[in-house]
Amino acid sequence: MPVEIKRTYSTRAASKPAPPSSPPPALTSPPPLKRKRPLTDRPPEGNTPAKKARRGPAASSAKGKAKAKAGDVSSKQGKLTQLHFSLDTPTLRTCPLCDLSYTRGAPDDEALHKAHCARVQRGLEWGKEEEREAAKAGVEEVAGSVKLRNGARGRIICFRPDVGGKIGAKLTILLETIRLALSSPPLSPTVLQRCKIYLFLLSAPGPTTTTREKIVGCVVAQRISTAMAIARPSELSSAPSSPAPPPTSSQDTLLSSPSSTPPPAPPPAATLLPVDSSTNLYVHPAPLPTPMGIPRLFVSSAHRRLGIASRLLSAAAATFILGCPLDPARGEIAFTQPTGAGKAVLEEWGRGGVRIYEEEQDL
Repeated sequence: MPVEIKRTYSTRAASKPAPPSSPPPALTSPPPLKRKRPLTDRPPEGNTPAKKARRGPAASSAKGKAKAKAGDVSSKQGKLTQLHFSLDTPTLRTCPLCDLSYTRGAPDDEALHKAHCARVQRGLEWGKEEEREAAKAGVEEVAGSVKLRNGARGRIICFRPDVGGKIGAKLTILLETIRLALSSPPLSPTVLQRCKIYLFLLSAPGPTTTTREKIVGCVVAQRISTAMAIARPSELSSAPSSPAPPPTSSQDTLLSSPSSTPPPAPPPAATLLPVDSSTNLYVHPAPLPTPMGIPRLFVSSAHRRLGIASRLLSAAAATFILGCPLDPARGEIAFTQPTGAGKAVLEEWGRGGVRIYEEEQDL
C-alpha cells in the first residue's frame, strides 16, 4: 500500500528574496543628470528680498533689562544741582611760593605748577646716575666740603652746557625752572656756547655713604667783552632842585632881556640809562671792558640767605678764566638786568664794582 506524503508549509517568511529567474540586461541607460540653471536666468541679488531676522524672546528680554537698569541708575543719581558761572572769581592764580601764574582747573597748568613749585622750593635731585656720568661729561669739582651758615655742607661743581646724557637732561630742566622763576627769556645757543655752569650740591642729611644730593644753587657764567658801570646813589641825587620861575606878564616878558633868565642845566641823571626804575637802578652808557658776565643766578627758596649765592659767585670768579682770578670790586664782573633780590646780592658781594651788560653781544 503506497504511503501518502503530506507537505507542510511554514508560516515564517523567507529572509532573502528569491533570485530573479532571468538575469538583468547588460546595457541599461543611467538616470538623467540634473543640470544647473544658467546665470542669465537667475534673478539679480539686489532684487532678492533680504530675510528679516526674527526677534526671539531673548532679545526682547535683554531690551527690557536694559531699560530697567537705566531706570535704576536714574533713580540712584539723586537730586541735580544747578551750577552758575562765577565771573567775579579769577581763574588765573599766582602762587605765593614760586610766583608762577597758572590757570586753576586746567590739568596741564596744575601739573606744571606742582612740578615747578617743588623744584623752586627744594631744588633738583643729583643722584647716582648723574655722578656715574660726571667723569665722562667733564664735570669738575671746584670746591669741596663748603660749609654754610646753618652748618650744612656741600660742594661746587662746574661743567660745560653742551653735555649730554643724564646731566644734559637735568640741566635742561634746571634752566627751564630758572626761566620760569625769573620770568626771563631762554638763553640762546650762541650765549650758551660761551658759558660755564656752576652748581651747588647740598649733601642729604644722613649717613655719609649715601650719594643723594640736591641742586640748590646755580650760576651761569658767560664770556663777554664790555659792560656798563652802575650809577651810585650820590650821582642820582646830585641834581639840585631848581624852583619854578614866578609867573610873569606879557609886558615883563617883552622888557626882559634873554640873557637875564638862562635855561636850567640838565641834571646828571638825564645822561644815565634806566635799568630798573622800581629799584632805582641806572647805568652809565659808556661801555667798559669786562671779561665775565652772569646772565643767570638762582637759589632755591628753602635754601636762601645761607651764603650759597656768594660762594657760587666767588668760585666762578676764581676759576672762570684759568690762572686769572677776577675781582668784582675792580669792575671785572657784570650782571644782566637783575631782580630785586639779585640787586641786593650784587651790591653786597660786588662791593660797588659790579657792572651791567647785555646778553646778546659780540666778542
